Amino acid sequence: MLFRLNEVTKSYGVHEVLRDVSFQINPGEHVGLVGRNGAGKTTIIRLIAGSETPDKGEVECLRGLRIGVLAQHVDYSGPETVIDAALEVFEKLHSLEAKMRELEQAMTEASGEELDRVMHEYSKAQHIYEHEGGFSYHARTESVLLGLGFTKDDFDKRAESLSGGEKNRLGLGRLLLLEPDILLLDEPTNHLDVEAVEWLEEFLADYKSAFLIISHDRFFLDHTVNRVLDLENGKVENYRGNYSAYLIEKEERREQQQKAYEQQKEFIARNEEFIRRNIAGQKTKQAKSRRNMLERMERIANTAEPDTANFKLKPMARTGDQVLVLDELTIGFPSRTLARDLSLVLRRGERLGIIGGNGAGKTTLLRTILGEQQPLDGEARWGMGVNIGYYDQRLLTIDERNTVIDDLRTIASSSVTDGELRGFLGRFLFTGDDVFKPVAALSGGEKGRLALAKLIYSRANVLVLDEPTNHLDIASCEALEEALNDYLGTIITVTHDRYFLDRIATQILFFGDSGVERFAGSYTEFYQAHHRKIAEEQAKEVETQKVERTARKARAVKANAQKKAKPKTPTAAEIEAEIQLLEAEQQELASLLSTEEIARDRDRLFELSEKYLALEDRLKELYENWAAALETESQAIK
Repeated sequence: MLFRLNEVTKSYGVHEVLRDVSFQINPGEHVGLVGRNGAGKTTIIRLIAGSETPDKGEVECLRGLRIGVLAQHVDYSGPETVIDAALEVFEKLHSLEAKMRELEQAMTEASGEELDRVMHEYSKAQHIYEHEGGFSYHARTESVLLGLGFTKDDFDKRAESLSGGEKNRLGLGRLLLLEPDILLLDEPTNHLDVEAVEWLEEFLADYKSAFLIISHDRFFLDHTVNRVLDLENGKVENYRGNYSAYLIEKEERREQQQKAYEQQKEFIARNEEFIRRNIAGQKTKQAKSRRNMLERMERIANTAEPDTANFKLKPMARTGDQVLVLDELTIGFPSRTLARDLSLVLRRGERLGIIGGNGAGKTTLLRTILGEQQPLDGEARWGMGVNIGYYDQRLLTIDERNTVIDDLRTIASSSVTDGELRGFLGRFLFTGDDVFKPVAALSGGEKGRLALAKLIYSRANVLVLDEPTNHLDIASCEALEEALNDYLGTIITVTHDRYFLDRIATQILFFGDSGVERFAGSYTEFYQAHHRKIAEEQAKEVETQKVERTARKARAVKANAQKKAKPKTPTAAEIEAEIQLLEAEQQELASLLSTEEIARDRDRLFELSEKYLALEDRLKELYENWAAALETESQAIK
């Protein structure tokens, strides 16, 4: 056990967030914590980290437990660079490096027994250094930074000059490099593009220590966790497996509980009827007994689906067959082209999912086809009968000067009553007096729901959605997906939510480093094909390296045979010359290890790191031989 929550209750004022919550996490477990916005997920992380205390119950932690918490806002000050800030976590290795440099200097000045003592101490320090990953931590640091979306040019930037999102990514990188006993990650994918998220998925899937993740990214949870904790109504339910397995088991449990609820409800109704008929009759004693029994009975909760935003779409006018035509379209800005020569025909009822890195041109494409931005070249044409509904991630379609109901009224006909508008808004969780709230006072999630309500109320036959799930919790995302699956119009969506994309899109437009790639199929099919292609390219590279290693080995065998034929004890000068050659080779290898291509290829990174370590061992042997040769030659002169 790493830690355990025992009957923990936590309230804020009159609002009870957690009620008698109990669970524990063991070494090596990869756990996802899910629940609606405001359910208390972040509170659980704060309780585990010790930044808050429970009102009742206790949090037990293993003695000496090293907890790593991903802060929501990370800041830096001073002159340190990005790479320096990341390397700071290796304080122990830095101390060892300083000690080894001192010992190396001492070896050049010592002789006799003093040299033996220094060499023994150096050997000991080097063994610890190697065991702690000293020969590979620079490469690992660069690999993590590159994986999280930094470039080599970013490494020398001052950390304090980074944007808020970049600082949070740097904080995540430091945490991953620190490798605590358990990671507590609250929405770790928030500031990452798709490629960085995929890298983090692979990193965490192979992570040996435990972690607890809060995330709305269901695809990410599917690929990283082997256990799910579901926080609902202040209680935690435990599920084994990834997110998809959790959904299946949760529905099975819900159905079983609902069946038990219905049976108990029927049982209660029969007994209440008996009590009503007999409380004053001959069976008074039996009636009172049954009444006492009902009062003591633990009631089973009704698990009928709670109210979620109802995204049921209204019928719309039919478009022509060709909804959108891109003809050799080039997009971007006069100073920078983002994508060129895009050509496609999107037909009625098709669903195009657009995905790719931050700044690759996804939103620019939407702004171009919507006429908000001029193309650099080529053309985008809409078909006949197209009525576009646009969901902007900046939520520009809502007016903060209005109330909620007045903002919806701006797109409603004059004959629509307040009652009808209130009823429609109720489907989006705006109940009671919520409809009279000023839009400016709404939370990000509430504004997102209002923008979607307006979009769906508009009866558009083409939906253009820019990050539609950004402000929604999982339950609302699932409701939106269900509605869009019933939608008969055409959908174009930019999103980082790959689970949403998998359920909605029938074709993918991927903005990658080598250009824009179009794929006919779901996101999972694209994901598999894309990574299969990468794996094939890596396999070719591995085969090439294998041939090169075989050739080097053959040359080494030949060289060793020649050495054995003419045995000779090398002089200190000859050893020093070999040291210089190997140090140059090691420096070349270190440069290769720091490249972005190698840092993103875990197998190649491991292979080159092993070679680096082998060189380090050989150099250690040569240093010892060189010191011995110096001693021998010195004695010979005397």
